[in-house]
Formats: sequence, structure tokens, C-alpha cells
Amino acid sequence: MLINGKHHHTIWVNKTNQQLIQVFDQRYFPHQIEVFDIQTTDEAAFAIREMVVRGAPLIGVTAAYGMYLACIEAEEKINPEEYIYDVAKKLNATRPTAVNLAWAITEMLKVIIPIKENSERIEVALKMANQIKEDDILICENIGLNGVEIIRKVAKQKNGKTVNILTHCNAGWLATIDWGTALSPIYHAQKEGIDIHVWVDETRPRNQGANLTAFELNEQGVAHTLINDNTGGHLMQHGMVDLVIVGTDRTAGNGDVANKIGTYLKALAAHDNNIPFYVGLPSSTLDCSIKNGVKDIPIETRDQNEVKYIQGKVDRKIKSVLICPETTPALNYGFDVTPAKYVTGLITERGICEASEEGIRKLFPEKFD
Repeated sequence: MLINGKHHHTIWVNKTNQQLIQVFDQRYFPHQIEVFDIQTTDEAAFAIREMVVRGAPLIGVTAAYGMYLACIEAEEKINPEEYIYDVAKKLNATRPTAVNLAWAITEMLKVIIPIKENSERIEVALKMANQIKEDDILICENIGLNGVEIIRKVAKQKNGKTVNILTHCNAGWLATIDWGTALSPIYHAQKEGIDIHVWVDETRPRNQGANLTAFELNEQGVAHTLINDNTGGHLMQHGMVDLVIVGTDRTAGNGDVANKIGTYLKALAAHDNNIPFYVGLPSSTLDCSIKNGVKDIPIETRDQNEVKYIQGKVDRKIKSVLICPETTPALNYGFDVTPAKYVTGLITERGICEASEEGIRKLFPEKFD
């Protein structure tokens, strides 16, 4: 997608140095465009843990390149295989909720562990990481091609009037490599000339909606309005939302959906107002080993200072500002789980299905093996 009119991916291998992985540092959007260099496995872990990169698909791809760097570092180790497994554990511990992380690491281990010669292992690891990246781009594009049909139908029902879509957090191209998940149908609708408008939840405490979704919609020229997180229900009650599309960090085998904290409340409001609630779902975020997402999906708890402080631009500098008494404790769950009964459908790269074991099995039977 676009930044200043130029097409970009969120992560890339440096053209002159294949041992340098580069990403946009998403901690500084929308005020600064910064590139973060990843040359070691420690830097890969830092980038994931500290949300230099975020969004389940991008986290997975970053971890894949982290495993490639592990193969390079393993050349200097007495037991290369043991070192690679240690790095896999280190990376896997950075973000517990997003299942793409473990998925990508597992995919990398499958191809690199059987190889015993270091130079060949490095070559294969880079090729596999690149493949995971390219696969994600295609998956997200297909989510958009499948999901745009929903927007087409709403536009037809409204006789071409503006289709108002509410989204929560950032599930656009900044959360993936390109296109995004929840926003991919919106970008495809824009390409078709459908009149669309997006309500953007600010998404406290880290404000990914305000900082990232608003940024990329603005760069892409999609009409949008930023709202605080408590406004969505009011808009729905007054007929100002036609449908909701959100992303997911992990979806259980029964269709329960883990996404950024606050998603569950939007689903309840949509259900109460008979508004369709869809989830953009790349299959890499399916975790069918979990049968009940509400009970069993691990929910990440983050630093309380993310709640107590808010970051913004002050006097041309990015600063953090305390918004509560300094001694007040805060609780910071990163995600919540929306039960499948509140999800109208899952928009995947293979089509749209019900949020249920039966629905998921029809499109992805291999996920239950």
C-alpha cells in the first residue's frame, strides 16, 4: 500500500545486505516515518515484544526472518541446532496471544532443522522466510477479493449511498505485509469505486486505530472519521454503521475470535442492533487445537504504563504524558475474545464461512488434523 504516494511493504530484506532485515518502526506513526534495523535475533525479539512491529501476520513474518538470522548466528555456535531451538523459544515468548508467531517459527523449523550444513541452512531459511512473506501478501489480497462482495451487497441495498464500516484497532497493511485483513475488503471496494466511509476506533491504550489505521486510510485516500472507543454503540443505535469488520490474532476451532481489547464490546453492540459483524481471518491465525476460545486462548497482559500514559506529538516532539495519579495502579489486557455466536462470518483467503467448527472445517479441513 502507499506512503506518500509510493508503494511499500512493512518488512523487507535490504537490497545490498541480505543479513539486514528492515521494518517500519510503528511506534512513531503517524508523526514520523522511521525504519528499524534488525540484524540479530535479539533485535527481532525486541521488535516483536516492544511493538516496533505488530499485527499477527507481520509478527509471524518478522519471527520467520528472526529464525533466518538464528541460522546465521548459529554458524559461530558449538551446537548450531540447539542454538536455533533456543532462539525459537526466545521469539515464541515475546507475544503469547498472536498464534502466527508460533506458526511461523514452526514452519521455519520444519525446513531448517533437517539441514546440517550451515551455508545451505542459511540459504533455505532466507528462501522460506521470503515465501512466508509472499504467501501473506496473496492471502490478504484474497481476503479482500472475497470480502468486497459483502460491501457490494450493502452498497446495492443502499442504492449506491455511502457504506459506513466500523473497524477496531489496526488490521490494515501495517498489521500484515500488504493489503491487510479487515481493511483489505475496504481497499478493494475503493478500487471498484464503491462509496465507502470508515469509522476508526482510537483503540486505547496504544491508539493503533488513531495512529495506524487513520494514517494508512489517509495515505490511501479512503474517507474516514476517528472516534473514541465508546462511540461505536451510539453510532449503531442511530443507523450510522452498516457493518463491522475487524481482524484477529487467534481464532479457535469453534470460531471464537481473539482480537484487540474492546472488540467483544463492539460485537455485542452490533448484535443488539442487527448489524453484520465480520472478521478478516488469514488461515495462519487459526488455532484449531483450542476448542473453546473464551476459556482457553491465552490473553497477553502488558505494561500498566501503556494505560497510565498517552503518547502524542507536543511541540514537534513525540512525548508521553501521564493521564492519571502517578500512584494509581492500572490493568492492561491486550486482547479479548468474541464468542462465535456474535460473529456473522469469517472472511478468509478461501472464502467466507460461518464462525463455527463446521464452517471452518469446510474451508480448512487440514487445520483439524
